[in-house]
Amino acid sequence: MSGLLFGLMVLESGCDGTPSDVVASKSPVAVSTPGRITLSAEESSRVGVVVQPVARSDFRTHRDFPAIVQPNQRNMAEITALVRGRVVEVYGELGQEVKGNAPLAILYSSDLGLAQSAYLKAKAKLHVAEQAFERAQFLLQEQVIGEAELQRRQAELLSNQAEANESHDRLKLLGMNDEEFRRLESSRKIRSVVPIVAPFAGRIIVRKLTRGEVVETTDNLFVIADLSEVWVQANIPEKDIPFAHSIHASGDRQVEVRINAYPKEVFRGTITYVADVLDPVTRTMQLRIELPNQDGRLKPEMFATIRLFSEAQPEQLAVPEAALQRDQGRTFVFVQRSPNEYELREVHVGESNGTVTAILGGLNEGEPVVTHGAFVLKSELLKKPV
Repeated sequence: MSGLLFGLMVLESGCDGTPSDVVASKSPVAVSTPGRITLSAEESSRVGVVVQPVARSDFRTHRDFPAIVQPNQRNMAEITALVRGRVVEVYGELGQEVKGNAPLAILYSSDLGLAQSAYLKAKAKLHVAEQAFERAQFLLQEQVIGEAELQRRQAELLSNQAEANESHDRLKLLGMNDEEFRRLESSRKIRSVVPIVAPFAGRIIVRKLTRGEVVETTDNLFVIADLSEVWVQANIPEKDIPFAHSIHASGDRQVEVRINAYPKEVFRGTITYVADVLDPVTRTMQLRIELPNQDGRLKPEMFATIRLFSEAQPEQLAVPEAALQRDQGRTFVFVQRSPNEYELREVHVGESNGTVTAILGGLNEGEPVVTHGAFVLKSELLKKPV
């Protein structure tokens, strides 16, 4: 105990005469011996002193890490044009909820028209080559032509088949489906219109095109995301990685998530990814949590905090935070020695989880400790104003 503390206690207990009587009349607390305070039952009740025995329990600490809300990458699509073209119509608006296959925009593409024309020409040449080969087979049987002529017609047929397949695959890469192929082959009308559609139901969170502009195949036109479930991503410093590993040890992958926009609410999400490699620049490990968002209140780019707990330390002595008092670099509690007497006891503390603090030395299991009102006792002992 510091010299100041002992000096104050000796001064309080050793003075007599009128000054001491005046102090006693003003305060119901009496300091009987160094490091001890005597209070009657009525006085203890008036200042709100509560005593609880020190107990052992499974002790866990926690750490809070900053995080950010992101769209679920598995339910997000960046939509680009498969062919260069000019924007004719735009139907999708930023923030709009769309259904699967809903039209978002219409492009006019001369490249698509040229590709369709090449496909029709290839199909026509293939048809001629097929008829020529069949006729050559018949003429060979009638011994009108020789084997060499049949082989030449067969080579032409194979060449035209390869050209037709190439033009077909080219159109598929440009986004044509089987129904559009059947329409093209039956009507033989070229359509240079390219529809841009939503691949699935979701919300448009990015729109980067305007009517009349020319877009390239590398341009990102829309981003659609299904926000019924979002990701919360955090970067865990290297020194705190054991808190993430304790999730694997416990088997409980549920964690607490606090969103800055809703400070009074606690959300619970599931850890779905723990990085195997650290970022070499920041020396952090990426952690991902999936969080349900059926009501749509969680928006991408919102700031959040995740709380990870350490592995439980079994049978650990711990006291409530309110029982601990500090002065001049020392930590102490007040132990009830008798119904009316409290002793100051210096303790060696470990980690705190915000509610209780681990005790590494200075207390024994079962000792009665002041958990409420300890600050009043400290103030009277040190003669500091409450």
